[in-house]
Amino acid sequence: MHTAIVTGGTKGIGRAIAQALLSDNHKVMITGRNGDQVADVVAALGAACGDPTRIAGRAVDVRDRRAIDRLVADTVESLGNVSVLINNAGVGLFAPIETMTDEEWASVIDTNLTGVFFASRAVLPVMKAAGGGWIINIASLAGRNYFANGGAYCASKAGLVAFSESLMLEARPHDIRVSVIMPGSVATEFSGPSTKSDDDSWKLSSEDIARTVMDLLHHSSRSLPSKIEIRPSRPK
Repeated sequence: MHTAIVTGGTKGIGRAIAQALLSDNHKVMITGRNGDQVADVVAALGAACGDPTRIAGRAVDVRDRRAIDRLVADTVESLGNVSVLINNAGVGLFAPIETMTDEEWASVIDTNLTGVFFASRAVLPVMKAAGGGWIINIASLAGRNYFANGGAYCASKAGLVAFSESLMLEARPHDIRVSVIMPGSVATEFSGPSTKSDDDSWKLSSEDIARTVMDLLHHSSRSLPSKIEIRPSRPK
């Protein structure tokens, strides 16, 4: 039984990944910014998996280095050595560069990129001591397919892809495998609430991304799929 941390695990892709990990008999620590929401999801996932002792959660802002360090220490103490880290927490703010504020820019870059750095750095000593592990970063095809009004978001995801590939080369000699998943259009709440006229049936689902994560975790140790692009098979 392995222990995993899933940042941004209260909804969408993160929640689907947490649920898939629990179904695969992992112990899971999820994070989110809203403490009440974290508690509700922990209770729901614990009931669904039939063993509430395998799921825990913390209200954490991944931009807070000290909070991330405490999260890793708390996870080791309550659930055991962390062997899987899923860096999923992310935000999207879309605006022309000319009108984007300093605060908006910092929010996107610090959450989507610096938070991944904080979490990865914090788990590396734990994984090395345990003899290996997996770090899987959830990026986006926006990390290479850029668009107007997405300067901060595209920059954060492009940086995340570069960071992931660099970390992969550093961690690989220690039996720590690093992969970055770059989804295309996913039907989640990330882009805002859907309306009745929206047809998301053509998009990827959160479960599609969770399945990709689980395929990686069960992948042969002889090879490493370090960068995965996944997109809808039949775009709108």
